Amino acid sequence: MSHSTPFSSFAAGARDTLPMLVGAAPFGMIFGTLVAANLLAAWQGQFMSMSVFAGSSQFIAVGLVAGHAGMLVIWLATFIVNLRHMLYAATLLPNVSHLSLRWRWVLGFLLTDETFAVMNGYYRTHPRAPLGHWYFLGSGCAMYGNWQLWTLVGLLFGAVFPQLQALGLDFAMVATFIAIVVPQLARLPHFAAALAAGTFAYLMKDLPYKLGLLLAVLIGVAAGIALSHWRARSRAAGESA
Repeated sequence: MSHSTPFSSFAAGARDTLPMLVGAAPFGMIFGTLVAANLLAAWQGQFMSMSVFAGSSQFIAVGLVAGHAGMLVIWLATFIVNLRHMLYAATLLPNVSHLSLRWRWVLGFLLTDETFAVMNGYYRTHPRAPLGHWYFLGSGCAMYGNWQLWTLVGLLFGAVFPQLQALGLDFAMVATFIAIVVPQLARLPHFAAALAAGTFAYLMKDLPYKLGLLLAVLIGVAAGIALSHWRARSRAAGESA
């Protein structure tokens, strides 16, 4: 369905992201409770959500801070985990490359796993939508506001109800990630990335400090990007021939 105004496209993006908001809500709340449990200041946890806005990296950072890890280790670990966003950005780039640098910076900051899933599906059915960037903005802003809200809830109630961490609410985010990943496996680069990351995560699971998981993420992203470039060069060579 085409949207005639920026507001209607923005609202549609926010509306279509609602299922993702439900899955991310307990994840944000648990992050807030972890901040409280690890004796970080509440403002530090909220500021991290506002400025970093990357759940997996925030969880890793809080765990490393609690373990008194050095700043270099924290930066490197979160950087590796977020490398998957390079694959997301490469996938969506053809649809936003015409936008101004300011628009691309804003949308890049708002790009998360959930927003990528929404936007990848949207651009498949609306490849030339003139207001697609407003739809993107609506989806990203919905996720951003949702994350801030539930981080705040976790911060407020984490100290009072520490048992929230033991309720198994984090499985909702696992289910959300499964719902995001499985539809993407139909594309060969995404399948290769998932296969490589899963294989190496298992093979290196015994490495200390979760290094096996970090290396698996790096290998998976590298495999996906390499295969994407190889397919692009193959198509270009075929067209020139």
